[in-house]
Amino acid sequence: MEYIEQLAKGNKKKSQSREACVFCKAQKGKPSPKNLVLYKGETCFVIMNKYPYINGHLMVIPFRHLSDYSKLTLEEHCEMGILMDLSMRVLKKVCKAQAFNLGMNLGEVAGAGIREHLHYHIVPRWSGDHNYIPVVADLRVIMEHLGKTHQKLIGEFDRCAKKYQPLSSGCSCDGSCDCS
Repeated sequence: MEYIEQLAKGNKKKSQSREACVFCKAQKGKPSPKNLVLYKGETCFVIMNKYPYINGHLMVIPFRHLSDYSKLTLEEHCEMGILMDLSMRVLKKVCKAQAFNLGMNLGEVAGAGIREHLHYHIVPRWSGDHNYIPVVADLRVIMEHLGKTHQKLIGEFDRCAKKYQPLSSGCSCDGSCDCS
């Protein structure tokens, strides 16, 4: 009840400005292990999660700083879908992912850590990838340094992305991508 009363009094968390947004900062440079960006499209980009649930946890993010899903343009919707598909193909090839969790948390109440800049999560999964450590020790076990994972993934993104047509020419894959 105290939480609801604080919200009613206006004690909400301050919104994050575009200048302070980690996603807006990351998209400014070229893809690198430092900013964790793997690929930049025309309206969206793919980045590794700095605090992954598991190795290979990626996010697809529009360049525009927005939190309202209904404000996405048709081009942004389309490219987000293409980049999610590309990301899954790359993760299957490089990390041998067997399945995926895809999703978006819109708003603080829904669990969004960065609620001001919407983003899709792509979490690769493998049979038996859960263990007791997160439950018992409130800790995540990541099997590989982010920099090493970035190095493995970026080459495959570069190779596979060439198979995709740019948004300006129709928003499609040419069907010949052998990434999976």
